[in-house]
Amino acid sequence: MTARNRVEKLPPLLERKLYKTGQTRGASVREIYQNRVSRNSTVLIPHAFWEQCKAPYGPGQTYENGFIVLVEPSWYFTATDPDELLNQQGLRLGTNALLLFLKRSDLVRFAPAIDSTLPNGMTFTAATSRIAPLGGVLFSRIHSTTALSNGRAVVHGFDETSIRGAGIRVYEYASSEMIGAARLQLECLIWMSHDSVKVMSSEGMTEAGATHRRNVQLANAVAAGLLDLSRLREARMIDDNGNTICPLCLDKISAAGFLKREEQAEGRAVYDLTVTELSLFHIDELRIGKLQHRPYNLSWGHHFCNIVVKDAGIIPTLEWMKRVVDNNGHSWKELEKRKALIEKTVEM
Repeated sequence: MTARNRVEKLPPLLERKLYKTGQTRGASVREIYQNRVSRNSTVLIPHAFWEQCKAPYGPGQTYENGFIVLVEPSWYFTATDPDELLNQQGLRLGTNALLLFLKRSDLVRFAPAIDSTLPNGMTFTAATSRIAPLGGVLFSRIHSTTALSNGRAVVHGFDETSIRGAGIRVYEYASSEMIGAARLQLECLIWMSHDSVKVMSSEGMTEAGATHRRNVQLANAVAAGLLDLSRLREARMIDDNGNTICPLCLDKISAAGFLKREEQAEGRAVYDLTVTELSLFHIDELRIGKLQHRPYNLSWGHHFCNIVVKDAGIIPTLEWMKRVVDNNGHSWKELEKRKALIEKTVEM
């Protein structure tokens, strides 16, 4: 790369923030999922959703690092010739499908002894690999309970430090190409914040370097079809002036919010908080059967607004908020009156 085309690096915190958009959400060691790994990792698909999810982006498309279909024991051990039914769907235990035990009642009712032989001749043992052959036919995550005398936790498979978790949630999947495209568009939305160059210049970049990087990345996005301003406006990502906005409250976003830690309540602060005021925001909510980590569906929004929306989606959240406001008066004067009443009541 020539000196003319070389671009300055983003501030480290922002670079990490963009990198993390290509990773999945966190998962505890008690869950079946991997913790914060690339979105193109092995996906876990519930058997009931196999037909919806078997081709990630349409007919002929495949998952870059494979998939594992999760089969419910209650179906497998009660169905007539379940292995043939799975075979008709292109599935086979131990190859691309596993029995997943999450309920203690299923374990008690259906599970044979570990290392015994199933009717199909396969050994009933825990899987050891995310890639075919999987090394077994089952894995389990059954939490402990004090309600039973023998209510200890039951964990089989994918519980070693070297292979923790069987894979990722299928709706979090994105191909390498999609991850890169989304990341480029998300960086452009940062640069389209009304004060982006000024903020980046105060966070370690030179003003000339920030301006150059902004222009280069916007040009790259245009060339890749990732800067359709009309689509960005319709998706509530930018306003009529081309400034990046929060998709829920529609307030203009300051680039400083990408680098500023979220304020904490007095007396409840933690020293290692890494949450910034702005976070990744899905326009259309995540759900099984539709891969949503893609350009024109990812933006930036206030962390608080993101918490309010959760997985409900923007429009359902706004409908709920409208009902809340309607139930609490239609004017600021009315709200101030109710605020005073609450303060008076609490202090009595």
